[in-house]
Amino acid sequence: MEPGVRRLAIRVEDHPVSYINFSGTIPEGQYGAGIVMIWDKGHYELLQRERGKLKFRLIGDKLSGEYVLYRMKGKGKNWLLMKMR
Repeated sequence: MEPGVRRLAIRVEDHPVSYINFSGTIPEGQYGAGIVMIWDKGHYELLQRERGKLKFRLIGDKLSGEYVLYRMKGKGKNWLLMKMR
């Protein structure tokens, strides 16, 4: 991801931890239908937390670096994700 590019982060319901290694296809007509794949794995470090803003560091196989999530006003529970410079 390029620093400064804003991406929409849409909140979804929590999933059971037992789904952590699931890859496959969810049949049409079922919730979440389609292809499910694990794109990256790793961990994060929380750097800053304040109202409407989360700053964190990702340490993954594909993604790494510092990122920030900004809560969107008037858009429900959606956020903007941006990689820091």
